[in-house]
Amino acid sequence: MLVDSHSKPAGPNDSFPATAEPAGRDRVAAAPSRAKGIAALVVVLLIGVALYRFVGGTPGRPDATVKPAALIHSGDAVAVPDGSPVRGKLAIASVVAREVPRDLALPAVVEVNPARLIKVAPPLAGRVTQLKVTLGEQVKAGQPLFVIDSPDLAAAYSDYDRAKALLALAQKNRDRQRGLSKIGGAAEKDLQQAETDYATAEVEDQRATAHLKQIGIDPETPNKSRTVTVVAPMDGSVTDLGVAPGAYWNDSTQALLTVSDLSSVWVTANVPEKDIAQIVKGQPVDVRLVAYPDEIRHGNVLFVSDVLDADTRRSKVRIAFDNSDGRLRPGMFATATFHAGSRTLAIAPTSALLLKDDLTQVYVETSPWQFEPRTVDIAFQQGEQAFIAKGIKPGDRIVVKGGVLLGD
Repeated sequence: MLVDSHSKPAGPNDSFPATAEPAGRDRVAAAPSRAKGIAALVVVLLIGVALYRFVGGTPGRPDATVKPAALIHSGDAVAVPDGSPVRGKLAIASVVAREVPRDLALPAVVEVNPARLIKVAPPLAGRVTQLKVTLGEQVKAGQPLFVIDSPDLAAAYSDYDRAKALLALAQKNRDRQRGLSKIGGAAEKDLQQAETDYATAEVEDQRATAHLKQIGIDPETPNKSRTVTVVAPMDGSVTDLGVAPGAYWNDSTQALLTVSDLSSVWVTANVPEKDIAQIVKGQPVDVRLVAYPDEIRHGNVLFVSDVLDADTRRSKVRIAFDNSDGRLRPGMFATATFHAGSRTLAIAPTSALLLKDDLTQVYVETSPWQFEPRTVDIAFQQGEQAFIAKGIKPGDRIVVKGGVLLGD
């Protein structure tokens, strides 16, 4: 059998060139080293990118994602920097001024003039048997008001009669002593005693007579009844009535009713302490009553009290009005407007006003986009305008919209 020598299998003694085996082992060992180098390079690149972003990118160029502060506070002052979104939310305007009337409107009430009011009390203790008037009734001077039955009246009559008798006796004795003295039949001391007794009796008679007249009794009347009729002391109206028929009245100093002359009345207002300096005697006043809202009554200050109420810190101011038509009734409510010339006030929209710790403030622009809060005193408000008495002046630039944002 023929055997091809190219196809003979290699034996154990067959061999390859000596350089072939080492070259293959070097290639296998170098591959892992190159992979580790690439990985290290990637890690270094990633760290560099992170550091780049952390420090803000390229030196000298700010990161576009960093936003400026909306407000910068320095004490009470506040600045709105360029680029702040607050700028677009603020509205700023200049303060203007206006000449306005210096008026003071205060609540008031109609009152009786105390000089035209009489409280009627019974002259003696006793029982009211008749009441001849009603509350609110118009009366004339001398008109009967009530009748009182008093046991004290009998004692008054008795005093009067006794005084008259003693006076007559003293007069008779005096005349007799005078006659005796002329003929020398009486001692000087007896005449002097008679004169003294007569003078004493005369004084007692005058006292007893005056007592009856004070009660309202004619001393010469033949009718000595126990009843007394009390009459009206003047023309007027019965404005207070505190008794009914049958009541026993034992306090002759306590009034049973009040008669008031309402032909002239007072309108009284209580002025706060802070406004008293604005009110002077003779000052013009307009009064509008709740009962007659379409009518304005013109008057002048009649009286400004020198005494301040310790509790309310107010002073009474009174204006007199003619009331011959009887339309002004005690107790009616009114508004009294006192006119005190005019004054110049700064005007600010109410949208500019901010409340802080019970104070009213506005933000004033001290320089472009620089603001500070100012406390203001409001004289009065009219619609959407506030008239400022103190705190800002004409020409000041104030925040009229969005001021609340400056306090954030």
